[in-house]
Order: sequence, then C-alpha cells, then structure tokens
Amino acid sequence: MEGEKYYLGFDFSTQQIKLIAVDDNLKVVFEGHVKFDTDLPEFGTSGGACVHDDKVTVTAPAAMWVKALDMLLDQMKSEGFDFSKVAGISGDGQQHGSVYWKKGARNVLGNMQPDKSMYEQLKDCFSLKDSPIWQDASTGSQIIQLQDAIGGAMELARLTGSRGFERYTGTQIMKIYQTNREAYDNTERISLISSFAASLFMGDYAPIDFGDGSGMNLLDIRNKVWASKCLEACGPCLGDKLGEPVPSKTVVGNVSSYMSRKYGFPSTCKVVAFTGDNMCSLAGLAPRKGDIMVSLGSSDTVFLWLPEATPGTDGHIFVNPLDSNTFMGLVCFKNGSLTRENVMNRCAGSWKKFDEMLLKTPPGNNGNIGIYFDKKEIQPVAMGTFRFNENDERVESFPPEVEVRAVLEGQFLARLMYAKLCGLQIGPESRVIATGGASANQAILQIIADIFNTSVYITDVPNSAALGGCYRAKHALMPEGTPYSEVVKGLPEPTCACKHTPGLEKVYMPMLERYKKLEEKVAAM
Repeated sequence: MEGEKYYLGFDFSTQQIKLIAVDDNLKVVFEGHVKFDTDLPEFGTSGGACVHDDKVTVTAPAAMWVKALDMLLDQMKSEGFDFSKVAGISGDGQQHGSVYWKKGARNVLGNMQPDKSMYEQLKDCFSLKDSPIWQDASTGSQIIQLQDAIGGAMELARLTGSRGFERYTGTQIMKIYQTNREAYDNTERISLISSFAASLFMGDYAPIDFGDGSGMNLLDIRNKVWASKCLEACGPCLGDKLGEPVPSKTVVGNVSSYMSRKYGFPSTCKVVAFTGDNMCSLAGLAPRKGDIMVSLGSSDTVFLWLPEATPGTDGHIFVNPLDSNTFMGLVCFKNGSLTRENVMNRCAGSWKKFDEMLLKTPPGNNGNIGIYFDKKEIQPVAMGTFRFNENDERVESFPPEVEVRAVLEGQFLARLMYAKLCGLQIGPESRVIATGGASANQAILQIIADIFNTSVYITDVPNSAALGGCYRAKHALMPEGTPYSEVVKGLPEPTCACKHTPGLEKVYMPMLERYKKLEEKVAAM
C-alpha cells in the first residue's frame, strides 16, 4: 500500500470501546469511543455489566459489543476518517470474558451484507446471549473441580500460569457446560472478547492469542498449546470449540469484504491478533526488557517482563504479547491509592502535610511495620489494619508520623515481595516505570526507589491499551525478527524521577523478610 499509512487500536474495555488511530510516526490522528451505559442504554448495563440477582454472576450482552462497534465505525465515517489509509488493525478485550457463537454463526459472519449493520445480522448468532466477564465470581465450585483434576492449585499454576480464579475462562466454560448443556452443545466456537473483536473485522473466527489465552487456566504456557487435562476437565470437545492458539504478533487475516465495502478499508488491510487489555496496556507503555511497571491507582498493579516463567499460587504469568519467547508477570493489589488517601486524611489532612510528616521518621520506620487492607485483599485473602512494632508484636496504633510511613513501606514491600515471587530479578539495568495518579507524588516515588533499590521513572500514557493495539499492529507488519523496541523508538522516553538511596538495601532487605512472616501471620488470623 503506497502513501501514508494508519494503524488502528481498538480497546474493548469493560465500560466502552475506545479507538485510536496513529500514522507511521505513531502520531495520533483520530480518537473515538462509544460508552455502553450512556450510548447504548437499551442493554441496561451499569458500568458496562449486568449483575444478576445472586450478586456474584456478572455478564454483558455480546450483541451490545457488536452494536457499539457499528456505532464507532459509523462515527468515524461521518467525521470523514479515511479508512483507505489503514494498513493494520489490532486491539484488545477485557481479559477472561468469553463469547459463545452458535452453530451456523460462522456462515453468517462471513456473508454479511454492507447495506445492513453488523448488529442486525449477528444479534441472533450467540448460543449464550449474556457473556460472562471478569467481574463474575460464581465459579467457586468449578475452581475446586479443576484444581483437583490437575493435581492442586500449585500444579495448575505451574501448567497454566495461575491457580484457579473465579473470573478465569476455563471454569466459566465448565459452569456453562454443567448448568446450561443445551447452550454448550449448540456452541460452534468459544472466543475470548479479544478474539471475538478481531472476528468482527475479519468476517471469520479469529484465533485466540497466546497472551490472552494465558488468562484462561487452559493454556500450557511453556509449550503454548491447550493443556489437554484442563480441556477434559472443563468440557467435552472443548479444543475444537476454542481453535488453535497463535502468537500475539500473528497476522490472522485481512479485513472482510463487508468492512471494505461498507467503510472503505483496503482489501489488503491486515488484522493482527487482538490480545487482553493488560497485555495491550503493557505494549502501550513501550517497555524494554527488564522494566518493572508499577501502576498506582485505586488498585495497584505490577507488570513484569520476565525471561522465564516461574508461576506460583500468587500473581499471574502470561505469555508476553511483545515477545512470545518470554513472559509477562502481573500482580494486582486491591488496596492502592484509596488506602493511602485514607491514611493521609486521618493523619495529615493534606498531601503536603503527609509528605512533611514522612520526613520525621527514618527509612525503616524504626522497625515498625503496618499492613493496611481496607478492602479484602487478593493476596493474602485478608481484610483489616495490622500494626507491628520492632519486636513483631501487634499494637493497636501508631503515632501519626509513623502511620504515614508505615502505609507506604508496607504497601511497597508487598509489591516487591510478590514481584519476586513471580520471578523478578533486579539488576543494574532494571528500572521501575511508575504510572497513574500517585506517580505525581515525589515522596511516594522515593520510597519505591529505596525499597526496590533501583531508579524510578515516570511516564504519562493515557489510553495505553488502545495505543498498544496501534503499536502492535505496526509491529506485526514489520519484517520478521524486528524487535518491539524498533517500533516505539521514536516515542518520548520515561523521565527519571528519583534514584535509590545507596545503603538502604541494608534496611529494607531484612525488613522484607520480616514483612513476609508478618503477612503470613495476618493471613492465618
């Protein structure tokens, strides 16, 4: 394709579809979005989801996502977007969610007519109209069955990258097989939301990629094939319904004739495998090997680029979407910025005062350690506030200046501990990349630098998942063997915010060992 080229990234997130288009220099040339609750109120979602009467079953209508894509593409067309320049499309879907295409749907998908919307033609193509999504927590009994079939939680983690989680797709499929056999038997293809989205552009079933496939408890992450024991445990003929998984960089096909005739996409426009939202966010942050990405939000998330897979029962290991020969570690913590803010409000009243109080105590907090779980934490499964003095004795309260340091040191000791359990090794080239609202607080960044014993950089990348789709689309169209760093080399580099204080590893490494034992004590309470 001659002339200027565009690359599109579509983020099928929980609450909206977001689209970003970039040119060959990765400059943003178009943005658009459709919000499910407000733009498609007829589907009755709240936050993009439907919570059922039992309060633990959470779904979203598959047809809503189809209609939302119709609206977004029509919006682009009405605003004069030049589809003829698009060379490649990729994107992501909210992880773990699944879509169930009924028998005969493939024929409809491949023969759509451009005088009708996709929604009109596909709305009745799903054997299960309501797709389970990541917020669902209804599969506790299926987790036990799956882990028992594989040989326990640790064996499931070793094989698939994670122990059993209620939101993971394998147990969701098992539940449907057990409770709605008719729908299961009438299902021709099970897609993840990511591969479902790619299918809409291809006019055919797109394969599941290794990255998002790692979030199902079904993929053997080392051999990159479906794990037969897991398939057998979750449903009959499941491998046939899933199709073969592919590397995340795979060009899975060209756009459909429907897309070309209705919107003007070139027939040569490539569709690159869509992946999970967390994987695409990693791509959008343009990391280099060895980077430690720390997202500081309502919940905190640590992303790791790992050379080897060392899964355990805490955290998650996925096949790396940027390099299928390496891995991506992810650990999420429910108690993030809101917990820090609660301590700030209680002890200081403002962040300025909080930072001043922090300086009144030394690194290591004279041996005091605090564990603050305002919400039930993911790892360990615990809730409450737990304070320990220098002798590891539980105490009822800390002075305010001790409390403000304790919340930060406790949180980031936990981040480091679980990152190490996922396989993190910090070397001379390592750096922490901090993102999110709290990355504006220099005092917090300094504590991260001192605990992780490495420099902290900051970057601001709004809509990192959609941008990651753009970058991945371009990467897939470059010559085989081109490293991802070559794609993103023109982007602004993260800024060094602070360096670690030499010598403080002598304070924090012993403290890390104490924290580990104290958290085990908390988990047993």
